[in-house]
Amino acid sequence: MRNRSLLILTTVVTTGALTLTACGSRDDNSGDGGKDKKTTVVIGLDAPLTGSLSALGQGIKNSVELAAKNANKDNVVPGVEFKVESFDDQAVPASGQANAVKLAGMKDVLGVVGPLNSGVAQSMQGEFGRANLVQISPANTNPSLSQGDKWGSGEKKRPFKTYFRTATTDVIQGKFAAQYLYNEAKKKKVYVVDDKQTYGAGLAAIFAEEFKRLGGTVAGTDNVTVKETDFSGTADKVKASGADSVFFGGQYPEGGLLSDQVKKVGAKIPTMGGDALYDPAFIKASGQSNDGDLATSVGYPIEQLPTAKKFIDDYKAAGFKDPYAAYGGYSYDAAWAIIQAVKSVVDANDGKVPSDARAKVTEAMAKVAFEGVTGKVAFDEFGDTTNKQLTVYSVKNGEWASVKSATFED
Repeated sequence: MRNRSLLILTTVVTTGALTLTACGSRDDNSGDGGKDKKTTVVIGLDAPLTGSLSALGQGIKNSVELAAKNANKDNVVPGVEFKVESFDDQAVPASGQANAVKLAGMKDVLGVVGPLNSGVAQSMQGEFGRANLVQISPANTNPSLSQGDKWGSGEKKRPFKTYFRTATTDVIQGKFAAQYLYNEAKKKKVYVVDDKQTYGAGLAAIFAEEFKRLGGTVAGTDNVTVKETDFSGTADKVKASGADSVFFGGQYPEGGLLSDQVKKVGAKIPTMGGDALYDPAFIKASGQSNDGDLATSVGYPIEQLPTAKKFIDDYKAAGFKDPYAAYGGYSYDAAWAIIQAVKSVVDANDGKVPSDARAKVTEAMAKVAFEGVTGKVAFDEFGDTTNKQLTVYSVKNGEWASVKSATFED
């Protein structure tokens, strides 16, 4: 997603009986003098756990904790006990970088899930790369994170071998949104607004390029500032342009207010955005009816996936206060990918966590493949998910409802 952040999991442990010099720790779970001691492997978690995006962040955190709990219960990796250490970035890049430094310095961390925001992820990648600590985001969608800054010109180069994601990129999402708005919603003249952030500006640019390629007109462009609330000037420009729709590259707090204020000035047209709008809080942010507003999101509706039934049941049974939200399934799969990579490394080392576990887990992650909550989980040469399924949602009677799900084909 948007400035979605990445998550990395990493844990290193030695194989000595009593001394652990490289990483990892030993917990005696049996009280039998050490016969059944397990090595603790920590999965790090970074997300906005407080602030305006906490509804998404808490869903990410809970889903990662559920994955670790299930892995421990089912003894997925014999001899290993998984633990989650969570850090709050508040959707602020500087906080994310500070968290990355802390996680990289924790010897038991063998992988990190997060962050939510792409801008935060940019501040964390280097720290994880230097520590050889694998990071996997359930929500980042900016292409440059995995394909480099020159991806748009066709020069793709992976910046960090430690970075992976379970969410598809904005190259896919932006084009998918433009194709739906032009071909199926029959909108031909769109006004494009973004929040000047990594996710929002990138998604808006990809959308606009594809919309024009299809034959549509971009009636105008404008920017808004994150955490501001008065977008009346932009709303006036939208109305004056004669646009039949608005595309917003940004997140739901600003998106909901923009939709509200566009309608208040008399432009009764839909606002569309990416996965960062697909949240009940987008609807709550608007005083006007949002019916007809649109959003794309990665994957198919999780409630419609047979592969997600157990996750949904387990999440409900766990009694979490917050819903799994838009990225719960992708967060569970991200954590499970780390667990599977650790399993591969441990199995290949006679059932023990090796001293160079971080490097080995990063190597193993590239080969991970399994049927997850969201479908087939696997990664291409850039660390991007091979799953290109997306869904368009529309607000109907005050709630999001899916209107089209498809696998993107360029």
